[in-house]
Formats: sequence, C-alpha cells, structure tokens
Amino acid sequence: MKMMSELSFFMPMEKVPTTTHQQKQVRVVNGKPIFYEPPDLEAARSKLTAHLAKHVPDEKYKKGIRLTSWWCFKTTGAHKNGEYKTTKPDTDNLVKLLKDCMTDLNFWEDDALVASEVIEKYWADLPGIYIKIEVL
Repeated sequence: MKMMSELSFFMPMEKVPTTTHQQKQVRVVNGKPIFYEPPDLEAARSKLTAHLAKHVPDEKYKKGIRLTSWWCFKTTGAHKNGEYKTTKPDTDNLVKLLKDCMTDLNFWEDDALVASEVIEKYWADLPGIYIKIEVL
C-alpha cells in the first residue's frame, strides 16, 4: 500500500482536554521515585486516545512531517466563533500529550519525525480538535 502524503480529520468534543502532560506526579516508594499520572491526566489521555484511534493511518509515517493542530474551545458569551484563544492552557503543553497519544497509536515511527508544528487555539461554536499531517 502506498504511503499517504496527507491526513486530516476533525474530532468534535464538547470539552477539549486541557490537562497537560506536565501534570505527572511523583511519589517515593522504598526510597525510589515512582512517576504516575493523576486521574485527570489519565482521563485526558484516554479521551484523546479514543478519538484518535478512529483515524490511525494504515501505515506509520516514516518521513519528516508537519503536524497542524487547531484546538477549538467552546465559545462563551465574551468570545466569538473563530476568535483566537489567548488564555491558558499554553499550546506547547496541549500538543505534548496529543503527540504522545499519536505515537502510542502508531501514527508515526517516532515523534521526532515531527519537524514542523502549527498549533493554534480558537473559540468555536463547534468545539474539538482539527489535525492535519503532511509529509515534508
């Protein structure tokens, strides 16, 4: 099967996960640090994985790629559809968990292949996450 050069999809979600990968916790057991995910991070990972699983390509990407992600947060009375969201969470924190989930699901051989990233946050009437992968 021929490797596709582009993949794009939208994952509608009433509430876009905002829990970030940086929220991992550590505890000491028998003098050794044990890292774990708190329940909210585990829930965010599960939600992203469930939505992404419907869009896994037939073959892993094996060449450099550009990952575009548009994070669309539910509009509020103070914001309009399509307006940039300039409040937390930070885009770099959002995309880390997304890329980890995509790596776990075999979208690509290694997330090091992501050589270009476009990450944008918007207020939207239809909340969710738009993903586009392009071979460079």
